[in-house]
Amino acid sequence: MALVEVRNLTKIFPVRAAAFGDGADGLRAVDDVSLDIESGETLGLVGESGSGKSTLGRLILRLLEPSSGSVRFAGRDLLHAGSREMRRLRRDMQIIFQDPFSSLDPRMRVEEIVAEPLLVHERLPHAERRKRVVELLRAVGLEESALPRYPHAFSGGQRQRIGIARALALRPKFIVCDEPVSALDVSVGAQIVNLLARLQRDFGLTYLFISHSMPVVRYLATRVAVMFRGKLVEVGEAEQITTRPAHPYTRSLLEATPRFETGGGDPQAQLRKGPGESTLDCGRDR
Repeated sequence: MALVEVRNLTKIFPVRAAAFGDGADGLRAVDDVSLDIESGETLGLVGESGSGKSTLGRLILRLLEPSSGSVRFAGRDLLHAGSREMRRLRRDMQIIFQDPFSSLDPRMRVEEIVAEPLLVHERLPHAERRKRVVELLRAVGLEESALPRYPHAFSGGQRQRIGIARALALRPKFIVCDEPVSALDVSVGAQIVNLLARLQRDFGLTYLFISHSMPVVRYLATRVAVMFRGKLVEVGEAEQITTRPAHPYTRSLLEATPRFETGGGDPQAQLRKGPGESTLDCGRDR
């Protein structure tokens, strides 16, 4: 049984066009989507901006309520779960947001940010909670000295590491990575992608990795799902999708990927190297 099972999921946002009277219309952001995510894999979800990728990720986590369809997590029907059951399930499902600055409360210190899930879901003594926070920060490449500082004191890559530490706090099984490197420059983004790959191995995580970058998805994903105007147009193994795509839209995404033929070659090449070969592998962000 798949860890996540999505069937005929649809989300229609109501839209009122004042220029055309009071009649209500709807924007079909996600349109009859079905997919499975196996335990331990990374499913890459790609498509252009506005294709419905982030909306789908939030529907799966029930951060948005769908118009129709079903979502099952570890065999449990999320859409019919009560508030008490959803609270328990939230421990196993987390999200890493796209913007590492707006996703962190600027009034909270790093220790408070990373410890917040532990305060909500676990009653731990302060000393044990602080120890867990330090362990999480070290797991993402940050030191204990970060604890008393505020988000504005860190670089974009470091802030994203804080967000990742927060997502790991409850030891989840499944994480939606919602374009976690799109707001970062290429070198820092490569560090974060390598970090996510290592954390998946260390913690046994399952990812839905949302991106518009085919090179990043090619490196990280086990399988790839391609989304266009709210619909899935192609799903398959990462190697097949990125080298022998069947759908014209997938081919257009691949053709739109920049290629650099001179100098050192494709700047994304660092992502395709093993952790020991990459000069960007989990280094410090500047």
